[in-house]
Amino acid sequence: MNLVQLQSTKSSLKGNISVPGDKSISHRAIMFGAIAKGTTTVRNFLNGADCRSTIDCFRKLGVKIEEIEDEIKIYGNGFNGLREPIEILDVGNSGTTARLILGLLAGRSFHTVIIGDDSIATRPMKRVTQPLKDMGAVIHGRDDANYTPISIQGGQLHPINYQMPVASAQVKSSLLLAGLQIEGETTIIEPLSSRDHTERMIKQFGGQLSTEQNTIKIIGPQNFQATEVHVPGDISSAAFFMVAAAIINDSEIILDNVGLNPTRTGIISVMQQMGADIQIDPNKISQSSEPNGTITVSTSQLKGIEIGGELIPRLIDEIPIIALLATQAEGKTVIKNAEELKVKETNRIDTVVKELNTLGANIEATRDGMIIYGKTPLKGGTVSSYGDHRIGMMLSIAALVCEKEVYLEGSDAVKVSYPTFFEDLDRLISK
Repeated sequence: MNLVQLQSTKSSLKGNISVPGDKSISHRAIMFGAIAKGTTTVRNFLNGADCRSTIDCFRKLGVKIEEIEDEIKIYGNGFNGLREPIEILDVGNSGTTARLILGLLAGRSFHTVIIGDDSIATRPMKRVTQPLKDMGAVIHGRDDANYTPISIQGGQLHPINYQMPVASAQVKSSLLLAGLQIEGETTIIEPLSSRDHTERMIKQFGGQLSTEQNTIKIIGPQNFQATEVHVPGDISSAAFFMVAAAIINDSEIILDNVGLNPTRTGIISVMQQMGADIQIDPNKISQSSEPNGTITVSTSQLKGIEIGGELIPRLIDEIPIIALLATQAEGKTVIKNAEELKVKETNRIDTVVKELNTLGANIEATRDGMIIYGKTPLKGGTVSSYGDHRIGMMLSIAALVCEKEVYLEGSDAVKVSYPTFFEDLDRLISK
């Protein structure tokens, strides 16, 4: 068992920090650069394990990708520039890579096999593979193509009018990437709006689509032109420091160049409803096609609230750190309609409840979320990330308010989305 003693503090957190580039946007920048014609330059790319898996997969598909200092250059030659890979595509721990690349490969007339790590092998893919089969792709895998390894033979697809059973940006994006290669109109209807980075990037690379409420329509086939992508800081990474500042006495953290896409700012809405002292200063002049700005959070008196409905897709990745926030709020916090947490890197409902309760919290798991009873002092103990980067970072912030030492198993998981997390945290702790 590889245990690491987590940082603790009896003092405050103060300072400015720039979190790494947005993971969702970094993935998509590589993909669109690969299928565009010309040289795409990506700046502030997230150089974490998940996004490196995407680079590796597209190199195996014949795309030249260079890393020059702090830039990524992708030499794309359109959809037709992709080549049948000699090797199996290994997505590592990246569900985004797996699901989105399946949609892209569905329109290519060659054979590909996709695998991932042990975590990916347990994460459901049928939500993507079934509608792609309905479009005409030939896909095989374990449990009727629900789990990796998955083989896909793409080719001649036909448009689809698809009503999504759950709001999922990964499923939506996969079907859009397939539809962009098809003659005719593809329609995707979401039950609730999910993050729209793919739609924004289609337009940034010169493509077209129409969006009305929760219905997205694209007419294919479409071609894309290379461009520059400036990736803003990841609000999902910023969330850990936002919560830390709110719950640790005499703290103030300023987070620069954070993405403020409205489909991702649920964490801001929740913190404001809970009474957090939070200021948002949008950048009026920015090189990014995504809204971004500065977030300042100070120590706050918090109250419990109810979180659910259309807010959930806007903060699905932030629920672990919101659960910690709620343990330090007065009263009961209810999180509901969050079934999607069960199919993340871990079953995040069960994992969050188990690990925070180990530290002394009072949380109950429910069918679709959890109930957190606050305010509770956290004691300390031995906990595990279960290989989930967001669980690892949440527990590292929890350790800061624990009365005794906290030991974490699986701290390396943090590198998936935030390679310098522990160094940045150490810089904020007042010595």
